[in-house]
Amino acid sequence: MRKTVRATGASGTRSNTSIFSKTGTRSAARGAVALCAVAALSLTAACGGGGSDDKGEGGGASQADKETVKLPKLKGQKLQVAAVWTGDEQKNFEKVLQAFEKRTGAEVKFTPTGDNVESFLGSKIEGGAPPNVALLPQVGVLKQFADKGWLKPLDEGTKAEMAKNFSKGWQDLGAVDGKQYGLYFKAASKSLIWYNTAAYKNAGVGEAKTWDEFIKNSQTIADSGVDPVAVGGGDGWPLTDWFENIYLSQAGPEKYDKLAEHKIKWTDPSVKKALTTLAELFGKKELLAGGNKGALQTDFPTSVSKAFDSTDSPSAASVFEGDFVGINIAKDTKAKIGKDAKVYPFPSVGGDAPVITGGDAAVVLKEGKASNALMTFLASPEAAAVWAQEGGFLSPNKELANSAYPNSAQREIAKSLVAAGDDFRFDMSDQAPAAFGGTKGEGEWKALQDFLKNPKDVAGTQSALEASAAKVFKD
Repeated sequence: MRKTVRATGASGTRSNTSIFSKTGTRSAARGAVALCAVAALSLTAACGGGGSDDKGEGGGASQADKETVKLPKLKGQKLQVAAVWTGDEQKNFEKVLQAFEKRTGAEVKFTPTGDNVESFLGSKIEGGAPPNVALLPQVGVLKQFADKGWLKPLDEGTKAEMAKNFSKGWQDLGAVDGKQYGLYFKAASKSLIWYNTAAYKNAGVGEAKTWDEFIKNSQTIADSGVDPVAVGGGDGWPLTDWFENIYLSQAGPEKYDKLAEHKIKWTDPSVKKALTTLAELFGKKELLAGGNKGALQTDFPTSVSKAFDSTDSPSAASVFEGDFVGINIAKDTKAKIGKDAKVYPFPSVGGDAPVITGGDAAVVLKEGKASNALMTFLASPEAAAVWAQEGGFLSPNKELANSAYPNSAQREIAKSLVAAGDDFRFDMSDQAPAAFGGTKGEGEWKALQDFLKNPKDVAGTQSALEASAAKVFKD
């Protein structure tokens, strides 16, 4: 999850991860090749925030001003849209909604849900006052809502627009039992290591290609007098992303898919191996900014700030997370991406380099002409371009011109995302029911926070994960 950014289900099947089985051992190889383009980020400008660092390929930004899809006139009609976004993300999404208002005459009100999207929307639905449209950061919640009959299938116009603009993998992500409920408007690339260039240079280390090299470099950085890695352990979701990247690369995509669906247990030897590997980092307090106790008291935004709070003597040398780290760097620090801050792909852990994505799916909770029109608009390159030109945004819409992104850094990530096609793996915790994969103080978040506190207790962590998963998946 991101709180933002947080696999896929093939239409006509019960499973929400069958596309993974379909791609099988084609694995993350193609995605890894695509993600190599992300390494170019280390030479380019900021990922977050607007401001173009160079000229695009022409015509992309203008998509925001072109009517790429036909919409009805909705003067006088009011809609409510709910999503987890706050701050700059909310402001940029509201610009998308304003573009829809301008096109249709409708009035749209945005409501933040808070991090517990399931609880917020569930109470609204059960109270008989749901928003028209909501954006869900967890595919597991989408499935839960569909199973409860809370979601309305997308209309034919939206499905036609999706078919033109999205690969089958992204369409399948929003499908349950052969019905299309979700549209992935916003995506995230979640396999990146961001680092302070001065800290790496002073320690004499470079960008790690393997996990062993990453651990070795971290020790060297620690010996140089800088805490190597900032971990946002106060927020449970970054810990799930650490585990997932290691597990995908080490255990492979087929086991990743099975664990995501709880077709193998969390007591499986592959989980033990991944946790033992993660303990190579979490088990050495000198490798963590503030040690284990400090990591548990650090939220995600602060973990980013620690890595880039100084160009000479930062509180940490690096931080792991998705493309959205660039937003925090640009907003909360004085570091310049491409100079003070650079990024490289998550290192290989015995297999292919992992490629994990996340995303936010738009769904209809209250059907009607206006709701359908908004969903169709969100499926268009026109809507994606509105936010893309503002920065801090990735779209799986393959018809969005790459030049719509404001700088070369984001264009490289976007190319990688689109080039991966259907060969990607979606955030595992976001596939699970929220009680296991997306709730503060519960399930996977809590078990991995306890693991960060005591990395020696691999067996206990596995038992806690399995007990929670079995209860939620009702095995």
